Amino acid sequence: MNRPNILYIHSHDTGRHISPFGHAIDTPNFQKLAEAGVLFRQAFCASPSCSASRAALLTGQSSHSSGMLGLAHRGWKLHDYGQHLIHTLAKAGYQSALCGVQHIAAGPDSVKIIGYDHHIETPSMRARDVAPAAAKWLENAPDEPFFLDVGFVETHTLPGESLFDCGLGDPRYVLPPAPLPDTPRNRQDIADFQLAAHVLDGGLGQVLDALERSGRAENTLVVCTTDHGIPFPAMKCNLTDAGTGVLLILRGPNGFEGGKVVDAMVSQIDVFPTLCEYLGLENPDWLQGRSFLPVVRGEKEEVNEEIFTEVTHHAAYQPMRSVRTSRWKYIRQMSERQAPVLPNCDDSRSKDVWVEAGWREKRVEREQLFDLLFDPNETKNLAHEAQFAGILEEMRARLDAWMERTNDPILRGPVPVPEGTLETNPDNLSPKS
Repeated sequence: MNRPNILYIHSHDTGRHISPFGHAIDTPNFQKLAEAGVLFRQAFCASPSCSASRAALLTGQSSHSSGMLGLAHRGWKLHDYGQHLIHTLAKAGYQSALCGVQHIAAGPDSVKIIGYDHHIETPSMRARDVAPAAAKWLENAPDEPFFLDVGFVETHTLPGESLFDCGLGDPRYVLPPAPLPDTPRNRQDIADFQLAAHVLDGGLGQVLDALERSGRAENTLVVCTTDHGIPFPAMKCNLTDAGTGVLLILRGPNGFEGGKVVDAMVSQIDVFPTLCEYLGLENPDWLQGRSFLPVVRGEKEEVNEEIFTEVTHHAAYQPMRSVRTSRWKYIRQMSERQAPVLPNCDDSRSKDVWVEAGWREKRVEREQLFDLLFDPNETKNLAHEAQFAGILEEMRARLDAWMERTNDPILRGPVPVPEGTLETNPDNLSPKS
């Protein structure tokens, strides 16, 4: 069988904030990719935390099942790196290569630990270095099918003059997305983000142009996504849709073409089983997701009745779990803490705005229930309203069943931090403190 190559391209902290999802951001290469492929409007990460999200996609299971309950660079690891997608693909004759960010293993031996066949080294993880290196590799790629993993650090916050060190954006004509207020400092943050998204888009374009020049584009499935929501308050590291909603675009032969838009709910843990069905491979027994090929083919309208997401450790301990249906979102805090965990929000002007206004003193409800039809920004908690008691019980039961089914360690009490793992005090202000 002449199996297609797979080009997996992923970014940091981009959510769905690119032009194909309706945002006024200059991302023409994302737009071009969407218009030639299949765009998923309702795609979600399994955990809105950098390493946990990537681990879930690449192992096809929840982050608590894979073991990636925190950040790799702070000491967290997969239970079994043999469950990474590249090892299933290797059995089918695929060569694997990494260029740029991977974020599921740390240290000088991280690439060896994961098991890539090739490592394309770059001076940094930024698009200016990663894109040309990946392009050069593509132009000299092996004849056997390959899996090329291209990871960009954009749009993660970076030290520099601007929030993303991509230059200062023009804040005059931007609108901060909900739930951020429209203030001058927030507009500057979003203007800087938009520049970083444009830089990311340029890197994507370089890689896709090289794929075309190589003559392999017609036999390559491009999988393009990000890890979670954008790095601002109430987004990244939150279980609302603003934190868990991600861009997902696939383009390639045998169904992933034509500018199709899919409204079915999909999770990133569904990518692995989808690739197995697409390539004619047997599903490994640890997979927890479902193939979304039937939806792409028009055989079904929905993939999942429910989507589960979670956070355990990020910079600080903040255990919470959630379940989402097409209409309802239920979030449960898994500890007794009722104050925000501010170290789990990246430092920014937007964060300063909320902190100065009293964010520390805000109360976090133990249970939250939102009607996503009437309240898409998830601002009105219905968990204490009698008329929604039946919905609340149903959503509780869905979440409980999933945690039992996946043997969630939070059911046995607080999840301990492995020896040598860096953990920030949840009472601190910054992830750097």
